[in-house]
Amino acid sequence: MTRAFVGIGSNIDPEVNVRSAILRLMETARVNAISTVYRTEPVGPPGQPPYYNCIVEIETDLAPRDLKFQLLRRIESELGRTRGTDKFAARTIDLDLVLYDDLVMTTEDLTLPDPDILLRPFLAIPLQELAPGLVLPGSGLHISEAVLAQPRTSMAPLENYTKRIRKEILHEREQ
Repeated sequence: MTRAFVGIGSNIDPEVNVRSAILRLMETARVNAISTVYRTEPVGPPGQPPYYNCIVEIETDLAPRDLKFQLLRRIESELGRTRGTDKFAARTIDLDLVLYDDLVMTTEDLTLPDPDILLRPFLAIPLQELAPGLVLPGSGLHISEAVLAQPRTSMAPLENYTKRIRKEILHEREQ
């Protein structure tokens, strides 16, 4: 089993879609931990509703490409995600493979670790929460250094929502 981290985001019915995505991940992978869920301002043009964002730590037997294109994209499709030309469009769900163990790879459609960890606090901060001692593969950069370089001003922790889905997911996993 390989340890991987998946970024989850939604700004269309996010309370329902973040929870649904995690439950669907559990059908194929073992969900070990869920970071705090944050309400964040959307990246891109103004006027969109805020996002719910978190990171989920999983264990999987799937190879990285299979994880991204067979599992994560399938879940996105099942939850109504449509991909168009506007990469900043509102979405029911966005699932991104952020880290896959200590693998470093760059292909046309998959880069690991995800370079947005260094640019997006909604990736770096939850990742540090789940893996505080993490050194980003290939760079030698400690996750705490990545977090220090990013503002938290556009992030609000959703503590009650986080507690509720953690309790539910842990209960589901133990069944």
